[in-house]
Amino acid sequence: MMPVRILSLSDVQIDAIYSAWITERFKDVDLIIGCGDLAYYYLEFVISMLNKPLYFVRGNHSSIVEYSSAGSRTYPHGGVDLHGRVVQIAGLIIAGIEGSLRYRPGPYQYSQLEMWVHVMRLVPPLLRARAVSGRYLDVFVTHAPPWGIHDKPDLPHQGIKAFRWFIQVFRPAYHFHGHIHIYGNDDTRVTRFHNTNVINTYGYLETNIHPTVRGITPLGFLNRRDLPKLQK
Repeated sequence: MMPVRILSLSDVQIDAIYSAWITERFKDVDLIIGCGDLAYYYLEFVISMLNKPLYFVRGNHSSIVEYSSAGSRTYPHGGVDLHGRVVQIAGLIIAGIEGSLRYRPGPYQYSQLEMWVHVMRLVPPLLRARAVSGRYLDVFVTHAPPWGIHDKPDLPHQGIKAFRWFIQVFRPAYHFHGHIHIYGNDDTRVTRFHNTNVINTYGYLETNIHPTVRGITPLGFLNRRDLPKLQK
């Protein structure tokens, strides 16, 4: 089976993506993944220019309703909301959970306990996936990072304890998240945790995924210092 080329996006709009240049630069992309905190019109632009499927979760700064000259929208038209769902596409099993820890009033923010509830609701469909395909999950998509991996000590950017447990138990090959801003080449983008490559996709990243091979081929912003770090 051919590798699936994923363009993952989060948190900040990239001028080179929000332009006509996108069709040439990302013409080989098979699947788009949105990890939150991006305007719906921006995601719609990517969908329309690349004509590829988009699966997304919302971030803590995402709008309930977005208003623009083209009208109002509650999601990026043409995209599929991945929150609380397990889907299969391009030979991959993908699941997602939106939001971050609650640190002020607003949508798409949850307590650690509420995040546990979101995670537990994924368990039955994952068990069905295992019975049918022999594996639980290939790709886990969230906005916030797991507890202790890429997160920060301040409340808004603390990781999610349920996510750490989730990837230990269900062992997806990849966990894409956003929320944690990258300010320089010394910031870690990829961490190997048990069987999972946890990837901070701040801005954008391209990743080649083979549905039956769990190696990682990170592209885009990465350099040699971003190779996976083992975390137990």
